[in-house]
Amino acid sequence: MHIRYLSTPALLLDEDRLARNIRRLATHLAPFGVGFRLHAKTLKCVEVARRAMTTPEGPVAVSTLAEAEWFAERGIPDICYAVGIAPGKFERALALRERGAALSLLLDSVEAARALADFGEARGHSFDVLLEVDSDGHRAGLEPGAPALLEAAGILAARGQRVAGVLTHAGSAYELAEPSPEAFAALAEQERAAALAAARVLRAAGHMCPVVSVGSTPTALFGEDFSGVTEVRAGVYLTQDLVMAGLGVCAVEDIALSVLCTVIGRRGSDGALVTDAGWTALSRDAGLPGRFAEFGYGLVSDEHGKLLPGLRVSETNQEHGLITAGPGAPVPPLPVGTLLRILPVHACATATGFETVHLCRGAEEMASWPRCRGW
Repeated sequence: MHIRYLSTPALLLDEDRLARNIRRLATHLAPFGVGFRLHAKTLKCVEVARRAMTTPEGPVAVSTLAEAEWFAERGIPDICYAVGIAPGKFERALALRERGAALSLLLDSVEAARALADFGEARGHSFDVLLEVDSDGHRAGLEPGAPALLEAAGILAARGQRVAGVLTHAGSAYELAEPSPEAFAALAEQERAAALAAARVLRAAGHMCPVVSVGSTPTALFGEDFSGVTEVRAGVYLTQDLVMAGLGVCAVEDIALSVLCTVIGRRGSDGALVTDAGWTALSRDAGLPGRFAEFGYGLVSDEHGKLLPGLRVSETNQEHGLITAGPGAPVPPLPVGTLLRILPVHACATATGFETVHLCRGAEEMASWPRCRGW
């Protein structure tokens, strides 16, 4: 079916670009012999995940328990819930494991370890727990040599919980002042070293710590040594986005995700094109503060996916997006009803607004698949 028959706005996934992105990371990681765990948080779609997973059972990482339930119910049991778990979610996690999911949990404090140990002991259940390690000061995690690392592990083990390993995320890859392949490779090594240091501390104290998990899209794609690592995680590499293009991780032509919208009018003051894709469809995520202003809220392609140079979504209201041109350039007089595709600044944020993703080849829809939503 031609995409003109879709109701806009609609979330499109270019099949050829998706396949190319999957091949790129698989080819890069193959010589290292390291495991791969897809982070499914971008599209939250089983059918897409199956194209990138290494086995029919997974493994995948998720960012919500709703995703964990969604994937487990659809036959993918090997799941890492890669966000520190809140005590109010322990029951849901237990229910998933009792239904057969190989769900591992993440935490990064003595307080959280004590809460999970209390719950597990009271319910007579042993959880698989990963301790989050801070490798770059980006967001969360325990310092590799901090006393709290061993204290948390000791509390878990003493109360019948399994210290399954360590996990870290080099999120500062998205914030490098001067991003480059060399900078990403250096950060990947820093990420690896921190995870291995934490694993050595735990193993020296008698914890088996079989899992050493690292990953971000930039460090996965540019890492040069994964010795000692058991798995690499990456997610947005599947679709890429304008943040990744702005960092030099990919080209704009590699971005597989777009939002199909329709021109519904023109603004009289400057001729800006008005479309039916506002912030509910595109999000208002403009990327990193002070960076990538040239992307606005998305770059513009025609209905076949060909980039229209100089055009961007410069303003968004709830259901309206306004497309303008660069300084001194006219906005093309596209008629009402014209279909356009908007490339996302942040693919994860853009995808969140949609219940369905449409797989396309050019302007033809090949399949439509449901997405998980909620928490």
